[in-house]
Amino acid sequence: MRASQSASALRRTSRLRLPARPHFAASGRQWVRYSSGEAEPEAGPKRRGGKAVGFAAVFAAAAAGAYFYPRLRDQLFPAPEETETRTASGHQKAELEFEKSREHPVSKEDNRDLISSQHLQVKKSWEHPGVFAWGSNTGKVIDPNSSDKYIKHPRRIPFFDNQLLRDLKLTQNFGAAITEKGDLVQWGLGFSKADPTPVTTLKGKDLSKIEVSEDRIIALSRGGSVYAIPASRDDQEGGKKLEENKSSWSLWSSPSGSEAISFQNLTPAGLKWGERVTDISSGLEHCLMLTSGGRVFSSASSASAFPTKGQMGIPGLTWETRPKGRYDQPHEISLLKGFDIKKIATGDYHSVVLDKLGRVFTFGDNTYGQLGFEAQLGDSSVSTPTILPVHKLYAKSGLIPKVSSIAAGGLNTFFVCEADTPSATDTEAGATVPSRRLPRSTCDLWAAGQGTTGSLGTGKWTHVSLGPTKVKALSGLSEFDEKRNQLMPIKIKDLSIGTTHSAAVMDNVTQTSVSGRSSENETNWGSDVVFWGGNEHYQLGTGKRNNLNTPSYIGPLDGGEGDAARGREGEVHRLCLTPRQTARLGEGGKGRKATLEQKVECGRFVTGVYSAT
Repeated sequence: MRASQSASALRRTSRLRLPARPHFAASGRQWVRYSSGEAEPEAGPKRRGGKAVGFAAVFAAAAAGAYFYPRLRDQLFPAPEETETRTASGHQKAELEFEKSREHPVSKEDNRDLISSQHLQVKKSWEHPGVFAWGSNTGKVIDPNSSDKYIKHPRRIPFFDNQLLRDLKLTQNFGAAITEKGDLVQWGLGFSKADPTPVTTLKGKDLSKIEVSEDRIIALSRGGSVYAIPASRDDQEGGKKLEENKSSWSLWSSPSGSEAISFQNLTPAGLKWGERVTDISSGLEHCLMLTSGGRVFSSASSASAFPTKGQMGIPGLTWETRPKGRYDQPHEISLLKGFDIKKIATGDYHSVVLDKLGRVFTFGDNTYGQLGFEAQLGDSSVSTPTILPVHKLYAKSGLIPKVSSIAAGGLNTFFVCEADTPSATDTEAGATVPSRRLPRSTCDLWAAGQGTTGSLGTGKWTHVSLGPTKVKALSGLSEFDEKRNQLMPIKIKDLSIGTTHSAAVMDNVTQTSVSGRSSENETNWGSDVVFWGGNEHYQLGTGKRNNLNTPSYIGPLDGGEGDAARGREGEVHRLCLTPRQTARLGEGGKGRKATLEQKVECGRFVTGVYSAT
């Protein structure tokens, strides 16, 4: 629980600066990492140092009401002018650093903007919603009017200013988005070489989610219909159509009278009464479809190549053995019948599914161990859904694991595991139970696949995975609750996995209810988000090109705009995302009321943050 701090505390003028280490904010709530075998931590905010802090301590500033945010100078903006003070023996000496005087704010809101960068970010997300993007611009996806090959820092895509979106997907060559009304917007050189600016292409289908393959967009409507739309405008207007597909392509003309486009209905046939498709996921050549009945269907999702690496989960299915009819007709994965699947995910050439009991199944290409087990010599493809023995990962811990979420992308697989400590009845059998102030469960992130660009986030540069590896920086995080006098686990809210880079949105405590009647020292703050992996196209948003093999913060979307005017010169602030909240849009909250949140999208060498409805 964040405690309001006095004005004198907020305007402290000095703090100790330890060279080459991050600065952390004083806070009434602290985040630590723990394991069941560690000693019980001290209660309250006095806990410092040791394993309890680690990377997790960086997150402590999410609960800070003051302007002393973690200055990740070594990580984001190294300051060559900083010098180390050493004693005669060579040891580093703490150096006293003084804050510059700041102009006294004239209102409560001015004071909140002054003391909290996160408060300012939350406010801007409501006043000026839109889409920010960075990374490769060779396909004119980020800035159609720029000749820059790379966009190193978050930049607005003006077409989406003051718009809310249902979904967004970005690739190096083309982009696609669903508007608040459910219409499809496409842009980039992969869409049109003549005019790469955003254009609405498909209307009236009430779309809710999109996925992208090598050359098509797979779209899901709120009613459960699945459509495949060519990524290229030329193909939409009658270009590339496979012979066996001619009879199944349909034309749709927009109410505004624009030119017709070609698209295809991929909705599985033979669904039961009341059953509908509720989720979709696509790799470069295949896609998965999940129904409300817990069944999974797979189909080809590209017009350029038929899946050949077992990623469809149908043993023996090839171009030569496919049944009569459309080449991309959906097939139910019969080997998953009876497992009541609840989540699906796909990488470039592999698939991952999760059932309601927490069991994970993988199939497809396993060249780099992305299926979660060691690749076999010879043919590395696995067409049979194979269950991962997750319980073995916790065999020596005494914890009871259950996978709660999965994600995949490129050549990588991730899954979130919530592991519980033994119950009271287990103690009778001799099991060790932690202190009552420790959480009875922990949330861990596991990764598998290729990590030569740091895309696993494990701190290592791994070429091939022999099995899942824990992402320690995002595992076992906890938050001290002063009211309950105990630690509470911090979970991962969302994962977005791109071709070589990833992002994790943390489910930390957030605040979005500050009003004009609140204290001038109370501020809004959002969810922490960290990035890691390949940065060859500046897709991590650090402004540098070096890859990162551990989760790291990046700067705010506005690039610190206005910090100088608020007396924050030289300070380093991190990006946070506004959680779901009903708010009034526009300057000063004078616009329409809407429920929205900010989401992150890691695509093919491009990253975006958008305001989602």
